[in-house]
Amino acid sequence: MKRKLIAAIGVAGMLVSVAACGGDDKDDKKSGADGFKGETLTLWAMDGSTPDQWQKDVTAAFEKKTGAKLKFEVQEWNGIQQKLTTALSEENPPDVFEIGNTQTAAYAKTGGLAELGDLKETIGADWAESMNKASVTDGKQYAAPWFVLNRVVVYNKKIWAEAGIKELPKTRDQFLKDLKQIGEKTDAEPIYLPGQNWYHFVGLTIGEGAELVKKDGDKYVSNLGDPKVAAAMKTYKQFADLSKAPKNKDEATPQQAEVFAKGKTGAFIGMSWEAPTAIKANPKIEKDIGFFTIPGATADKPEGVFLGGSNLAIAATSKKQELAKEFLKIALSDKFEGQLAKEGGVIPNKKALESNLKGNAAAEAAAPAAAGGGTTPLIPEWGAVENPPNPLKNYMTAVLNGKSPEDAAEQVEGDLNKRLSQKQ
Repeated sequence: MKRKLIAAIGVAGMLVSVAACGGDDKDDKKSGADGFKGETLTLWAMDGSTPDQWQKDVTAAFEKKTGAKLKFEVQEWNGIQQKLTTALSEENPPDVFEIGNTQTAAYAKTGGLAELGDLKETIGADWAESMNKASVTDGKQYAAPWFVLNRVVVYNKKIWAEAGIKELPKTRDQFLKDLKQIGEKTDAEPIYLPGQNWYHFVGLTIGEGAELVKKDGDKYVSNLGDPKVAAAMKTYKQFADLSKAPKNKDEATPQQAEVFAKGKTGAFIGMSWEAPTAIKANPKIEKDIGFFTIPGATADKPEGVFLGGSNLAIAATSKKQELAKEFLKIALSDKFEGQLAKEGGVIPNKKALESNLKGNAAAEAAAPAAAGGGTTPLIPEWGAVENPPNPLKNYMTAVLNGKSPEDAAEQVEGDLNKRLSQKQ
């Protein structure tokens, strides 16, 4: 399945407040065949998230178990925040919906999501903690982790072989050494790493145990001055210094996969779906593409990564709470979570299900880093930070152009704090 970039989508565009009016919890029908006969459950799933066979099989299982009908409605990511916010404030919202993992806290804060603590106890005891964290707000379970994707190293096997590299790197230092060797022994650019690939930078901060924001009284403020953030940026700079990519552009300007497709780049940090983009631009490069986990400081722990993915939630105002939970029990079962991982190449919500990724080279490379991954700050205020011009991008460019991390943090913290103080 060709994935679309589903990493964090800001929530600043949410203009309609969701009333915390609560759902009708009086549905006392029992699950089982025909237990909900005559009911129709509406599900909003995002474009590209549900492989065709998975959708057919889940629908069949749901309708057989409950006697109800399942109505799939595919949504586009563009504009979904406003559309969903509006829908959740109306009388007949979608009963179940896919939501970006970094969006969940904002919708929970406005009362749009039903609590799912009982579901967590029933089926979520072994959900991966790194994934489930984004489903919890103020200590309460407001969604269920569904899947994530994270970045890997996409590399050109031919160029690495020409440089005399026989084994893939297991540590950050070895990765740097190999890239330098590519620069010395071939005419290729060792790595394409533009100055504003900020999701990779966020991954590095996660690996350092850094927080991008901190609490100051009752508000959040910039924490970019933290030495741990500076350490992450210094690591980023070590790799970016080996690249000819622009310091003031991100990975989509130009599309880094299309740069890689020209066959003159040793590697880039990217998502699994970027490999097909490169192949489309240059079919001959397919045989040369390989993947490996981004190496960390030590061989026993991969680099920190940003986990971009989706949760499943139930509308607080849905009148079909129990039926919705029956759907989640089916969709999130080991059978169908494993099927989604196998067909979609996404990281499942349980480590035990990662065996379903076998044979998918990109997914196998991504999986080891997922347990130590994380997200941007899980607060509603973060949405405004990602709106252009993103102050984190400006921070990164400033460092790459010669400013110290401390001075660069001071340069952007005014704008960052202003965004964090915007009313949601």
